[in-house]
Amino acid sequence: MPRPDLMSSIARQYFELTKPRVVALIVFTAIIGMFLAVPGWPPLRQSLAGFIGIWLAAASAAAINHLIDQRIDRVMARTAHRPLPTGSLTPTQVLVFAISLGALSMAILIALVNPLTAILTFASLIGYAIVYTAFLKRATSQNIVIGGAAGAAPPLLGWAAVTGQVHPYALLLFLIIFVWTPPHFWALAIFRVEDYSRAQVPMLPVTHGVTYTRWHVLAYTVLLVIVTVLPYLTGMSGVFYLGGALALGAGFIYYAVRLLNPPDELFAMKVFNYSIIYLMALFAFLLIDHYLMPMPVSFNPGLNFKPVA
Repeated sequence: MPRPDLMSSIARQYFELTKPRVVALIVFTAIIGMFLAVPGWPPLRQSLAGFIGIWLAAASAAAINHLIDQRIDRVMARTAHRPLPTGSLTPTQVLVFAISLGALSMAILIALVNPLTAILTFASLIGYAIVYTAFLKRATSQNIVIGGAAGAAPPLLGWAAVTGQVHPYALLLFLIIFVWTPPHFWALAIFRVEDYSRAQVPMLPVTHGVTYTRWHVLAYTVLLVIVTVLPYLTGMSGVFYLGGALALGAGFIYYAVRLLNPPDELFAMKVFNYSIIYLMALFAFLLIDHYLMPMPVSFNPGLNFKPVA
């Protein structure tokens, strides 16, 4: 019989395959999407099943990412400790684990949620695990811009889980994360530029230089602040959200401007860390505002979108 400490170690290795911190942010935005989709509380069964199904799909995509990126992971200091580079798990074990999580996710979403959510979730899984990781990441310096579509899907998935439909407001949430992704990830890429260069991954600071990337971070941050005003302008949210979005956006712009001439090499990681706090706080403002502001009469959680003056 395996020793308990060995079993615990193996469990930790499998848990690490799911990239728990990344998946937690993904699931958080999906849950917010569920709450924003309905005037009151979202239906319990669809919400709970949707939460589990989306979490399993994201975990499956993360495990596939480990499998495809194992060569890159071995030469990058940030990822050299992962289960495959260290030999703690074999590629076959990771593949079986990823497929099992993905299959269970689809079964739950189809049986307990709705087919639309299952289709969208599967497309997101393939988009991240295959299209981005296996192709875009190695093909173009715009990899994170194009591939960011898969990572931006969770609030759309959450919305679809409780309504069975896609609403323009859900697409607006998608747009926010889509525009947020490049400055978020490029800040990390700047800090890890030597790692990516050694691994021959054409991230923007590797192909075009750090200075060029810093200006792109600023440009996308300004665009992000503009996009985050749209929920207020379309009647999706109220003044409470607008104030929070502008305050958070001012903070992000401050970090992006300071990144042009950073005080030290660690500042890029400060920008990266702030971007995570920014997104979580922004969606928290959306959620709080949703229950502070009376739902507009013209609101329909389905496809009929009527902006409120």
